[in-house]
Amino acid sequence: MSSTGTAGPAGATAPTRPTTGTSIGSGAEPGALATLRRGLALSPEFLAGIWVTLFLALVATAGRVVVPVAVQQVVDRGLQGGAGPDLGFVRTVALLAAGAVLLTAAAAYAMNVRLFRTTETGLAALRVRAFRHVHDLSVLTQSTEQRGSLVSRVTSDVDTISTFMQWGGLLLVVSVGQLLVATVLMAFYSWQLTLLVWLSFLPLFLLLRTFQRRVSAAYGLVRARVGALLGAVSEAVVGASTVRAYAVEARTQRRVDEAVERHRVAAVRAVWPVVLSFTAAEVVAGVATGAVVVVGVLLGVGGDLTLGQLLAFLFLVTLFISPVQVGTEVLNEAQNAIAGWRRVLGVLDTRPDVADPGPGGVEQRRGPLEVRFEHVSYAYPSGPTVLHDVDLTIAPQTRVAIVGETGSGKTTFAKLLTRLMDPTEGRVLVDGVDLRDLRSSSLRARVVMVPQDGFLFDAPLRDNIAFGRPGAPDELIELALTELGLAGWLEGLAHGLDTPVGQRGESLSAGERQLVALARAYLADPDLLVLDEATSSVDPATEVRLQRALEGLTRGRTAISIAHRLSTAEAADEVLVVDRGRVVERGPHAELVRAGGTYAALHRSWAAQQAL
Repeated sequence: MSSTGTAGPAGATAPTRPTTGTSIGSGAEPGALATLRRGLALSPEFLAGIWVTLFLALVATAGRVVVPVAVQQVVDRGLQGGAGPDLGFVRTVALLAAGAVLLTAAAAYAMNVRLFRTTETGLAALRVRAFRHVHDLSVLTQSTEQRGSLVSRVTSDVDTISTFMQWGGLLLVVSVGQLLVATVLMAFYSWQLTLLVWLSFLPLFLLLRTFQRRVSAAYGLVRARVGALLGAVSEAVVGASTVRAYAVEARTQRRVDEAVERHRVAAVRAVWPVVLSFTAAEVVAGVATGAVVVVGVLLGVGGDLTLGQLLAFLFLVTLFISPVQVGTEVLNEAQNAIAGWRRVLGVLDTRPDVADPGPGGVEQRRGPLEVRFEHVSYAYPSGPTVLHDVDLTIAPQTRVAIVGETGSGKTTFAKLLTRLMDPTEGRVLVDGVDLRDLRSSSLRARVVMVPQDGFLFDAPLRDNIAFGRPGAPDELIELALTELGLAGWLEGLAHGLDTPVGQRGESLSAGERQLVALARAYLADPDLLVLDEATSSVDPATEVRLQRALEGLTRGRTAISIAHRLSTAEAADEVLVVDRGRVVERGPHAELVRAGGTYAALHRSWAAQQAL
């Protein structure tokens, strides 16, 4: 084994590689259309069969002008014809109109069914992509974001897209089509009245762009407030026992109340431009309708417009006004959806800083494993270097304990070794292969870490133990527990392997959760086992049993323990002493005690505490 120092093998230091991805949602926000285009490009499921859906939308839109045309024909030809009322013509027109309306309804139904099916498929795919990407982000990147904010990007932010795509998106297309069709027919009946209608609405159309910019910024803030609200609520729920233990219910409630109030204020501010534009549309619609009636009557008196044409025109004005009013509502949903889409795209655009090389990566065979740190340094983003130029080799099947004071860099060492993070400088190698070039499936099969607080899932005990080896039979799970000396503990559980552990394992004690985590690692059968003081949460009697079981667990494997209790270091083949991010001592326990250095001081302090 090489000693700590600056000299590397072959005299070379690996090139520096960046470790951190771009922060979530960083950079200038793209425009609404650019966001929409990117969102649709990343979710092609939304556009599946779009031309059929648009054709059905065209039929549904065109069918809406049947009634005005029928009214005009019935009045001018059926009731006021030169030969008197023609009831047969009226009946024929009514039947044709009824058939057209039924066809329109059928087209609208088919359009909505297709729309909901394709949008739900697209939204499901988007949620899966967003979740997988969030899961691919490094632990460091995830820890810089509030958990509630990350969850909201996969849930509520996607829900805003759902509302828009299922209601507003196609409705906006249909409304634009209806607006154009109504304009063409109005111009056919009277270009003067058509010009009057457009002049009435033109100021509103010009103002909508200004409203759009304000609503876009406002809803961006709303989506951020939703994430903060979810974060505050989830923390209060998950940490309920701690909140009660310290009697800070009132302070926690105030924090949640403040998050709720900030969301309320942001939502109200976002809605007022929409309400203003909708109200303005109502006023303009009334003015336009009144003006059409007055000018239309004057044109009729002058012989330029028939009664049927005026009535048809008024129906068409209603068709014209409807999409304008709907457009103001769609503006609200659209900007909310665009804000949500930006947040989802912000996640998808965040480059995973611990990326799986995929099929091009190295797949290693199982067996005894050697670890090599080549001039490894690590600095957290915007922070000082916490691990400095670590250069060492750990031989296969060696049990190593890493000791040091709190904040010395022990946990960072373990995270680099298990590739929860990548080094800022240098390389970490297993059997001569850089971890960054090793396929994640191969790495996770060979390297398993047992953290100090093992996370359990809301599933039976059986599933939690077999988490790293799905489908393992009960006999194998029970054998693993027996070999770990935990058969008696299992027999003491009323439901055995069917015991529910609850959310985060809260149905078990802290020590029992650690027992499950150790059994999970044992069943996974790794080549390298990294233990972050895996026995720190158990009682002394259980610790003795586990220490004996760990002898069997670590035998034949490379095992590295982050040791808070120096009894772990006493049983190791070798001890690495970390101080202020540097490996300052290395060797067997007995030799380091005799050397009288940093480890000897740590051991004396620990022994004195044990004697109390």
